[in-house]
Amino acid sequence: MHEPDAPRRNELGQTIGEALPEWSSARRPSGAALDGRTCRVERLDVARHARALFDAFAADADGALWTYLPVGPFANVIEFDRWLEQVVAREDPLYYAICERAAGDAVGLTSYLRIQPEHGSIEVGHIAYAPRLQRTVGATEAMYLMMRYAFDDLGYRRYEWKCDALNQASMRAAERLGFVYEGLFRQAVIYKKRNRDTAWFAVIDKDWPDVKRVFEAWLDESNFDETGIQRRSLSDIRAEKSE
Repeated sequence: MHEPDAPRRNELGQTIGEALPEWSSARRPSGAALDGRTCRVERLDVARHARALFDAFAADADGALWTYLPVGPFANVIEFDRWLEQVVAREDPLYYAICERAAGDAVGLTSYLRIQPEHGSIEVGHIAYAPRLQRTVGATEAMYLMMRYAFDDLGYRRYEWKCDALNQASMRAAERLGFVYEGLFRQAVIYKKRNRDTAWFAVIDKDWPDVKRVFEAWLDESNFDETGIQRRSLSDIRAEKSE
């Protein structure tokens, strides 16, 4: 049998073709709730979450938050409930509601998808934040909780983020959260009667310890003043730690 060529390194200095003799598999997400300081990420439940989500999304009057998602906006709560009932039955994507810790209201949706335990690869996506959640500590903490669960509890090697290349806000968010841009898949998808070139980002297990330290330094209560304004941004902390 032909032996593979000796491992090489990619442009990021990571080994290509690295042997993994002890690798077996990661585990599938169980749907367990993930508790943070400002938010709780819990398995989507139509009875518990639908009305609060619909009301929170209704504050997005022009439907902008659905522009780069394959569904929405929804004309009424019946239509929204019907869609939720379809997706909640699936295991991939596995949908979660993002709830405020203080009020308990559901104010956002997210999911794990392309779940491949045998390869140790999982994606976060289908993210929809109501205006009430956008630009809050909880918006960032929810992404941290999901990433931490994937790496620390489930044993994944690769955590992906993909978006429409036109969605500059999503691309900036990925980089802010510590994802590395990996390239563009041209003409990858057709949705809402338009082409999508898909931008790929990922955090791998070797990146995770540094990404985690940056998240935790940013989320620490001491990083916020008495009005809740951050003292240092994620980018500031990342730059400090790389010096």
